[in-house]
Amino acid sequence: MRLKIHFTIGLFVALFAVYSCKKEVKNQQQPLRIDVSEAGILPDTGENTVAKINRLIDTLRDVPVTLIFPQGRYDFYPDSSYLREYFETNTYDVNPKRLAVLIDKKKNITIDARGSDFIFHDHIQPFTLDNAENITIKNVNIDWDQPLTAQARVLETSAKHILVEIDTLQFPYTVYKDKLVFHADSWKADWKLTGGSWLIEVDPDHIIPPATGDFGCVNGDLKNVVYEPAGPGLVKMSGKFTKTPAVGNYLIMRHSTRDHAGMFFFHSKNITLENVNVYHTSGLGILSQYSENIRMYKVNMIPNPEMNRYFSSHDDGLHFMGCRGTIEINDCDAVGLMDDPVNIHGTYVPVIKRVNDTTLLCNYAHEMSMGLIWAKPGDKIGFVRKKDMITQSTAVVKTFKQRDKKSFEVVFEDAIPVGISSGYSLENLSCVPDVTIENCYVGSNRARGYLISTPGKVLIKNNVFETSGSAILIAGDANYWYESGAVRDVRILNNVFKTPCNSSPYQFCEAVISIYPEIPEPDNTQPYHQGIRISNNTFTPSDYPVLYARSVEGLFFIGNTIKRSNAYKPWHPNKYTFNIGFSKNVVISGNQISKDVLGRNILLKNMARDELQVDDDSLKIITR
Repeated sequence: MRLKIHFTIGLFVALFAVYSCKKEVKNQQQPLRIDVSEAGILPDTGENTVAKINRLIDTLRDVPVTLIFPQGRYDFYPDSSYLREYFETNTYDVNPKRLAVLIDKKKNITIDARGSDFIFHDHIQPFTLDNAENITIKNVNIDWDQPLTAQARVLETSAKHILVEIDTLQFPYTVYKDKLVFHADSWKADWKLTGGSWLIEVDPDHIIPPATGDFGCVNGDLKNVVYEPAGPGLVKMSGKFTKTPAVGNYLIMRHSTRDHAGMFFFHSKNITLENVNVYHTSGLGILSQYSENIRMYKVNMIPNPEMNRYFSSHDDGLHFMGCRGTIEINDCDAVGLMDDPVNIHGTYVPVIKRVNDTTLLCNYAHEMSMGLIWAKPGDKIGFVRKKDMITQSTAVVKTFKQRDKKSFEVVFEDAIPVGISSGYSLENLSCVPDVTIENCYVGSNRARGYLISTPGKVLIKNNVFETSGSAILIAGDANYWYESGAVRDVRILNNVFKTPCNSSPYQFCEAVISIYPEIPEPDNTQPYHQGIRISNNTFTPSDYPVLYARSVEGLFFIGNTIKRSNAYKPWHPNKYTFNIGFSKNVVISGNQISKDVLGRNILLKNMARDELQVDDDSLKIITR
């Protein structure tokens, strides 16, 4: 009863402060400061914070306000009063989403956690911004006591068994003959050995060993493995193995689905994150969807160092889909992610039917891209021919009408060209951000580093890469993920690409920098990407491929340094330093390439020799 009275009085105080100070705040342009303890939100109590913080946020108006959390620990459990349906891109449509902190149609709010630990339980979405504006979140650590991914330390291996040690407090489990079942709160998830990159090996330095990845770190007869307890926190897996992890390394045991982001920004704008550590999530780390003007400073997606963990987010780290304005990422670290640290793209949607001269019926092609509010009136749309991914023409949206989560109709202001039908996909050319990524560290993560697919201006500068797959992937496809965005102006400047880059195989990882749009019938007279400048970077590869590029016009590799490392044994099937195809106006000059660099060669495929300018006579050129 005392707590209830305390909360009521505190909420009244907060409300009174908001309303009485509204005029003064407006005149002075100074944000109102509210200590959340005045609303009964106290640290280190173990109580569920969800209802109290959301009730407080609901009272706020549009005047600038800072919510201050006294430093400590705050716990967040699913609350049936805070459920909402969201279709989150690259996320399974497990609905309704469970929300912890919801900022819905609010403006001018700063949440300052003062270095507090926000600890989440079960499958839940820590922060959700829905049509919000001018929001800052800073000085907070996001984590789970019992994560939705597990890890085990390898104690013994042989051709017949693998013995591992599991922290039962962080990763409670039950052993069955044919599997492990991890469980905590109200969830449980089956796990068993797999041969691909669903099971990840990491060494004590947080580096994924070379030639594992999609090749697997455990191979053999994995269907008939027998699981049995071997003592407190010990599990023995017996079978016939042809490949096993190294003793002393850790196995990252992915088991749960990607169902909630750590933070979800939905049709919001002017968002700032500062001094945020995301130690774990149950899906994508921070997902920005159809949002505008996002700044991230010292936002780290890393394993919790105090918990001896080797994994962080369950999937991508910073994921941006359909965003506009500017994206600024500065001094942000990413280590131990189960997918890519940064992924920036739009979404292609295939045309299903031409309804009439101004109307097209479309659908969402990928199961993790359903139900999106894909366009709005006034948006500029490109008509992209699927077979060669060439944009044939553009038009402006008059109306957008959702039919169901799988399909929608777009009505255009003017008649669309004859022939636009099921052989085409649409691209929203108004959802195009300019991007700056600088002073960041990209550690060893499953899959790749930065995935860039935007026609806006992109600067990737002064970063350090130690990615297991390609450090930078510039893709684009209308066949599987339907991630859109042919680039037009990309500068990759003054970065360091260390030896671990591209040391393990993953999809699209053809080189340290891989420019790999998936085009069924590429046209070398009309390349897909344009304007990519790679200059003044340092590469230290152990393997052959440094640059792989398909369908680019205006590709410059200038003033870079390539020095060979002997840390890893070469494994990559691509035996060329530079592998270029279907491209125009390619310049490779002014580079310092050590004599012992593998390959020291350039492969040109399906393009004229005179489209390449090179000033190093020691580089062998092969044409096919």
